[in-house]
Amino acid sequence: LAAPPVLTAAAPPALVWVPTGCQGAQGRFAYKLLHDLFANYSSALRPVEDTDRVLNITLQVTLSQIIDMDERNQVLTSYLWVRQAWLDAHLTWDKDAYDGIDSIRIPSSYVWRPDIILYNNADDRFSGSVETNVVLRSDGHIMWDSPAITKSSCKVDVSYFPFDGQRCRLTFGSWTYNGNQIDLHNRLDTGDLTDFVENVEWEVLGMPATRNVITYGCCSEPYPDVTYTLLLRRRASFYIFNLLLPCIMVSFLAPLGFYLPADSGEKVSLGVTVLLALTVFQLLVAESMPPSESVPLIGKYYIATMTMITASTALTIFIMNVHHCGPGARPVPPWARWLILHHMARLCCIYEVGKSCKSPRQAPGRWAGRGDAGMPGESPGEGEVGAEAGGCPQDRCLCHHDGLLRNVGYIAGCFRRHRAAQRWTSEWKKVAKVMDRFFMWVFFLMVFLMSVLVLGKAA
Repeated sequence: LAAPPVLTAAAPPALVWVPTGCQGAQGRFAYKLLHDLFANYSSALRPVEDTDRVLNITLQVTLSQIIDMDERNQVLTSYLWVRQAWLDAHLTWDKDAYDGIDSIRIPSSYVWRPDIILYNNADDRFSGSVETNVVLRSDGHIMWDSPAITKSSCKVDVSYFPFDGQRCRLTFGSWTYNGNQIDLHNRLDTGDLTDFVENVEWEVLGMPATRNVITYGCCSEPYPDVTYTLLLRRRASFYIFNLLLPCIMVSFLAPLGFYLPADSGEKVSLGVTVLLALTVFQLLVAESMPPSESVPLIGKYYIATMTMITASTALTIFIMNVHHCGPGARPVPPWARWLILHHMARLCCIYEVGKSCKSPRQAPGRWAGRGDAGMPGESPGEGEVGAEAGGCPQDRCLCHHDGLLRNVGYIAGCFRRHRAAQRWTSEWKKVAKVMDRFFMWVFFLMVFLMSVLVLGKAA
């Protein structure tokens, strides 16, 4: 009673094994095809039926990633997918004779491969593409896709760093076969960027491809090549926030040294500190740039700013020398009194206590009035010591004693000289203050103009 169900259940497995047998047969045909194709095949010779015929090769490059751009050594490291296609006249078969097999994938070392290399390779190991399989079709067409990490030489122009753009060329061509043996063509007019991984520092604007035929000095035959020009533009946000903005802010601190009081003793220290800070930024830029004759834009800005700060520090030392004139100071010259104490003081809005820029003009040289503690003015007839000063006749007071008269005259002369020295010192201090404010606004204007020029030239 149990036998019929067993027979009916065994029927479907017999049907299931039929496709498996077909697959095994197709595998045997693949082995037979591989044996027949390479029985008398040599991968050392160019696969053409007529040795005088040119073998056409198409090239297509896909940019996957920009790994590194070494500006100092001028080397671009990139990850590429290189696709090469050509026709091998010795590797064709009738697919109907091999159970309909239209294509097979075999190791690339089995077939002849063109010696297409990167001409401007900068890798010290000079490693080629990865040994991947090739796709061989029944009509003899071979397609070889291989990934490669390349290091190519790239002429870096850092004149507008960090707002620069670079043009890096990747030139592919045959090393031994000339144009009469291999004709190299680009498959598309541009490199493939569909699978490109965005780089944090560089933005890819395009990758046009051009075919060139060049005759080198060593040989008379032409050599075709395909050149991919990688158009790059630097993302400047990192350098703006880490190099340019700190430099601009530090530069605006330098003119404030003129605003510090001369008695504080920090005017020169501020200028030297700002100069050292800019020197550190300059060294950071110089370490990453190639040692070329073209100075980067940010380097020019640093040099101009450092020159300005050096000049401001030298002027600060000169103004401090003017401010700290001792008792032996000479009177302020009339031209300096007229130009600095009169016109420049009103231009910089420097006025005495109780006065403003809109106060009536005062005659040059009359900065001190009567009763001013700092620069007391001399009254008419001051210093006249004698019998007439007191209005007493010499025969009725003690002033007729010669010794007492000489002492009083000496004291009066010392007092007059002391008051004159105080007046001259106070005027020199006012000259130094006016010069401080004038140069402060001049250097503020210079820093602003330099910053605008740098940003405008970069744009």
